[in-house]
Amino acid sequence: MLSTDKLEKYADVLLWALATARKSALKKNDIVLIQYDRPALPLTELLYGRLLDLGVHPVQRMVATCGMELDFFSKSKPAQLTFIAPGDKELYSKIAGRIFLHAPESLTHLKSVEPSRIGKAIVARKVLKDILDRREEKRLYSWTLCLLPTEELARQARMTLRRYAEQIVKGCYLDADDPVARWKDIHQEVTAIKKRLSRLPVRAYHLESANMDLIVTPGEKRKWAGVSGHNVPSFEVFVSPDWRGTEGVYFANLPSFRSGNYVKDVRITFAKGEAVKIEAAEGEAFVKKQLAMDPGARRLGEFSLTDKRFSRIDRFMAETLFDENFGGREGNCHVALGSSYSDTFAGNPARLTPALKKKLGFNDSALHWDLVNTEPKTVTAHLKDGKKMVVYDRGVFV
Repeated sequence: MLSTDKLEKYADVLLWALATARKSALKKNDIVLIQYDRPALPLTELLYGRLLDLGVHPVQRMVATCGMELDFFSKSKPAQLTFIAPGDKELYSKIAGRIFLHAPESLTHLKSVEPSRIGKAIVARKVLKDILDRREEKRLYSWTLCLLPTEELARQARMTLRRYAEQIVKGCYLDADDPVARWKDIHQEVTAIKKRLSRLPVRAYHLESANMDLIVTPGEKRKWAGVSGHNVPSFEVFVSPDWRGTEGVYFANLPSFRSGNYVKDVRITFAKGEAVKIEAAEGEAFVKKQLAMDPGARRLGEFSLTDKRFSRIDRFMAETLFDENFGGREGNCHVALGSSYSDTFAGNPARLTPALKKKLGFNDSALHWDLVNTEPKTVTAHLKDGKKMVVYDRGVFV
């Protein structure tokens, strides 16, 4: 549903995003992994050729189809469920970049699978995530991802396929004459916001809305990150807080699809940093099992805010990449249960050892699940000198 012109612009934006996330251009003989769903093949082919033109070694991997995934999680014996193919660790230890093109043909095909089986497979593959995290901390690797329209996404979002494609074009500024120039402008404007937030001596943030009353503690040696090229689109600014200081109630009013399951109106109550009460209007049992995946799955790994002045996303898209960047009338807040981001460490990420992460309250988990709230809200910074300052109100950074 995207024209050749729009796909060409998408490729331009993705290569800009990967270079921005890396903080440097790709070099000759670098290895870039392209992972893609089957419907994303046309964009994959464009990127493959572009990378060859850059003198880069592209490695392509189509991800498992929905039928393969269902068979894998339904039929696998324990050893098969946790199997890592020979060569995966070697490849992940050498790639300089990764581009993931997401175009799901089903969002609910794993609904009948016991969630703990999915959790075991995710935990087993955490060793690969750890390899990439360490390489990124050393600035040897980075990544970006995007979304392509499919019939399934449009159906779940209650739109026609054409309307869904138009939302992607609008959300990624692919309708601009020069989308990369627009993204560079957004990057510059949001960088100023991140610097301003990072300079504040904040003891805690107080998030308030009709259904939320949450305290988030940023912790020591933190900086705000975002609009870094890691996602297309991306308008959010975020911090990985000290999970131990999370208190109160968080509510996600946007639905979420995860591992073939649909969840709605998730409400999580935190005490001393841990999720102590988990509720959902739909999918509650699945949410509880996801948050039991490992010890860190019940803790906060990310706190994020999106300014509606940048994001043109104004519809539920049935995909976290877009939903976590929702602009609309009130912007959005989202939190992630599970793993934290080392790029919010206010220092050299290469020095962020596991011991230092633990000391500073950076959370570790195989899970990272974003849950989004689009209600009118206010975020107040409680400063270390006892003063208070509203930093975000009704979708705009103040």
